[in-house]
Amino acid sequence: MYRILRAGNRGRNCIAKWRHFGRDCTTSTVSKEALDRYHPGVTLHGYQVERVEEVPELYLTAIKLSHLQTGAEHLHIARDDSNNVFSVGFRTTPMDDTGVSHILEHTVLCGSHRYPCRDPFFKMLNRSLSTFMNAWTASDYTMYPFSTQNGKDFQNLLSVYLDAVFFPNLDKLDFLQEGWRLEHGATEDRASPITFKGVVFNEMKGAMSSAAQLYAVGCQNRLLPSHTYSYNSGGDPIAILDLTHQQLKDFHASHYHPSNARFFTYGDQPLDAHLQLINESALEHFQRIDSDTDIPDETVWTEKRSAAITCPPDTMAPDPDKQTTVSVSYLLPRITKVDESFEVSLLASLLISGPTSPFYEALLDANIGSDYSPVCGYDGSTRDASFSIGLQGIHQDDEERVRGIIQETLNKVVREGFEADRIEAVLHSVELAQRHQSTTFGIQIISSLMPMWNQDGDPISSLQLDRLVASFKRKLAENPRYLQDLVQRYFIDNNHQLWLEMSPDSEYTPKQEKEEAAKLEERLRELTNDDKEQVYQTGLQLADAQNQEADISCLPTVTISDIDPKTKRTVIKTENLSGSYVQLHEQPTNGVTYFRGVSPLGALDTDLLLYLPLFCNIVTQMGTDESNFREFAKQEELKTGGLSVSPHIVQNASSTDAYELGIVLGSHCLDRKLDDMMNLWQQIFNSVTLSDHDRLSTLIRMEASDLSNSVAFMGHAFAMRGAASAVSTVGKLSELTGGITQVNLMKQIAELEDLSEVISKLQRLSSLVLNRTDMRFCLNASPESMSAAVNALGQFIDQLPGAPASSKPSLDSAQAFITIDGSCKASLLQVPPQGNQRSTFHGYSRSLPEVIIMDAVWRIHRSRS
Repeated sequence: MYRILRAGNRGRNCIAKWRHFGRDCTTSTVSKEALDRYHPGVTLHGYQVERVEEVPELYLTAIKLSHLQTGAEHLHIARDDSNNVFSVGFRTTPMDDTGVSHILEHTVLCGSHRYPCRDPFFKMLNRSLSTFMNAWTASDYTMYPFSTQNGKDFQNLLSVYLDAVFFPNLDKLDFLQEGWRLEHGATEDRASPITFKGVVFNEMKGAMSSAAQLYAVGCQNRLLPSHTYSYNSGGDPIAILDLTHQQLKDFHASHYHPSNARFFTYGDQPLDAHLQLINESALEHFQRIDSDTDIPDETVWTEKRSAAITCPPDTMAPDPDKQTTVSVSYLLPRITKVDESFEVSLLASLLISGPTSPFYEALLDANIGSDYSPVCGYDGSTRDASFSIGLQGIHQDDEERVRGIIQETLNKVVREGFEADRIEAVLHSVELAQRHQSTTFGIQIISSLMPMWNQDGDPISSLQLDRLVASFKRKLAENPRYLQDLVQRYFIDNNHQLWLEMSPDSEYTPKQEKEEAAKLEERLRELTNDDKEQVYQTGLQLADAQNQEADISCLPTVTISDIDPKTKRTVIKTENLSGSYVQLHEQPTNGVTYFRGVSPLGALDTDLLLYLPLFCNIVTQMGTDESNFREFAKQEELKTGGLSVSPHIVQNASSTDAYELGIVLGSHCLDRKLDDMMNLWQQIFNSVTLSDHDRLSTLIRMEASDLSNSVAFMGHAFAMRGAASAVSTVGKLSELTGGITQVNLMKQIAELEDLSEVISKLQRLSSLVLNRTDMRFCLNASPESMSAAVNALGQFIDQLPGAPASSKPSLDSAQAFITIDGSCKASLLQVPPQGNQRSTFHGYSRSLPEVIIMDAVWRIHRSRS
């Protein structure tokens, strides 16, 4: 999988690196034991302990080790979490556009010395209890993480992963399958034309047809032109065709070595066992080398630069004359400077996140473009961080206007600073994110730490959130203009800034096709008759290998005896609260209360159903009679972790003829702010404002832009929804609300000048869904906070419009399920897995036919390109 890591846009918080660190509310026994057991200087299984630090705010102990023989680095996080994680990452610094690091990531997973079967990585999916398995290539590193709650499964996966990355077969056929090859269009037909095929080749053709991806790659290449970042680590499709099998093997030898590796383990399993297996399975077979993968300092510019690139026109764009994108990107301090990176990420959030931020008001509310530029906000994924701001969906004549607005907005911030409430809101988001417990905590830790650790930064310092926040508050107290000084230093006085413009070119795709055709013609001219025969025979050989039934007996597996026969169940209490069904889950939520609700709609006309996604998207962003949208957004940031509303379309678990349609509400907050959070929901239910034409127009443009951009990235998902729409009623409803039908509808709505009819439909939906009738709720809170949470929910329900359900709410009543054949079906609330603090009201499990179909799709369409 290929990643260009970049910050999100518009109202999303930019401090992503620090947002995922949740913690338990109880003292970690595992953490304390690790603190007592491991000390600097201790050696075990070929490793030496370098540093041991408790991080009390996250209830963990971090242990940093190095392997004496190879120099491999290892970070272990000891924490009371049964979802144990492993990852190994390598600094990969390609110096061309052939995609060698990306293709290598794919190819090492195609078979190894100890596990020689084809695709052992994917064969393990059916032999494992893993909660996560993946691999990805970023701009300067490649990593291979997994997680599992089973001890035997952890050992099995660790063995497979280690053998894959350090002892891969790297067979020629696997390179041809994953990278690129010449092959007849119909493999067994000599008369069919010879063409280019390959998994990564086709993947990158798709990726680089996206305007957003083109912009992201183009921006990084030009802002950081001195070394590896000037190339496309995923691979440029035409350049991929120049990569040879030998170059792939050479890159593996120089980059996939323990001396260039960073190992990560996390959870409640003992560190000693991990180290022993890693050492015996891999590290003891290597000696230390100089991997020579360091990235030099970027040469700082003395003058600002500008660049222009082109992209394919967007046929889904509401206005074909407004397809230009422009932004400015600033080079920032190295990501290894943790304090500065933290402060600049806070600053970026203050500048662009939410309707009350300066750039939101200046750029998005100005109705010049459709949304922030694809590259926007703080980006800490490269050695030198960056900040970008701009607009997409503008007219080319407005480029200078956008530039002027950006400059003036920065100058205004320096003059006036930020409101105290905005600063408090951003710090509140840090506190809430710190307390928020996540079942994927370990994966999120290594995903966040890897870019900085990969550049020889100190990963432990990034975990010390209390210190980072205290340091920032102290600087702000000592100098009230501290943030304004940062804006002056990093943006206004910074000459290393790139102004990038991207405009559509109707000849873009034809040019790419001509370039590929010319490349193919050149290669075909070079082929002798013997070469052509070899192409034909190799195609048959590859197809034969792909069709063979794999012998997976060499792969480890989990057996019944490896699984704890005692199922760990989550206790769920139910109540009839003010006439509504309520689930109560008492969990160690560390001072956070989680709220969830479902409001069923019953049968709905298709004309109105089509507007349900738009309603869900805008209903919390329009404001209320009590607070305009800016004031509401400010309170939402100050009091909650965000209010979410989404369509709810679920097939009955016991019948394909019944389904439930409605909306799902969700939010969480600190216990002390629960009343405030419920008050915000109450405002939405009782007095939401849907008639603000200008505000609605802005949100519609942004939503239409998001959907249009998603087609290139998520084409497979749209295709799946389209196919499913012909199979079931739920599939049809899902396509109408989340498929191409929805993309086309939003395009049409965005083109409207008069939104009266749209507003009318949204108001009709509001009257149907924003009332208490047949609603059901769920609360997750700590035992000591549950009573207060129930009281707050009861008060909220009592003040909702509408009447309670006519009959006593029950799991067996099933009034909400719509039955196509008229029969009554039972509704279902899914019990969440242990440790999940947010109840789910519906679930999805894959059936045996689906598993079989997915396996066939994988074998046929992916491996054969």
